[in-house]
Amino acid sequence: MILPIRAFGDAVLRKHCHEINKDYPELKSLVDNMFETMHSANGIGLAAPQVGLDIRLFVVDVSPLAEDEDYADIADELKDFRKVFINAKILEESGEEWKFNEGCLSIPDVREDVKRKETILIEYYDENFVKHTDTFSDMRARVIQHEYDHIEGILFTDHLSSLKKKLVKGKLMKISHGDVSVTYKMRFPK
Repeated sequence: MILPIRAFGDAVLRKHCHEINKDYPELKSLVDNMFETMHSANGIGLAAPQVGLDIRLFVVDVSPLAEDEDYADIADELKDFRKVFINAKILEESGEEWKFNEGCLSIPDVREDVKRKETILIEYYDENFVKHTDTFSDMRARVIQHEYDHIEGILFTDHLSSLKKKLVKGKLMKISHGDVSVTYKMRFPK
């Protein structure tokens, strides 16, 4: 089932999310719905707050990037990278910071360069509540960091300079008032 994606300005996007346990109601359905919602919006990551839930859960699927010639050198790493992250904790960020033009399904039509570290060490549970501690680099790390920010109540626009924040403020206000055209289901703040 495709869920409506919460737009910038919705209070749930600013919540520090709480952990869940393996008995969380309808967890499998929720994960399936999040993947379906993300794919229908042509996204590569989606966090629970973006569908109105303040829980520490996000999904990523960067496999579409494997077809992009810009990522030919890491296509093998990207092509099957589809994961569920529950109760994630980034333990370490390392390497050089690199800029990349990010966007967000909750903030349509806004894209800006964001600096992030190139490698992360993260602890999380998968959809079967098996615990993992893994290291990820490249676009995988970036997408995970972006989605991880969501469960911490942080949006990619929070990483922008004061000047850039001022420049996108008008667009953000329009989004929060529903004055944006999207091809996917959205829920705007009241």
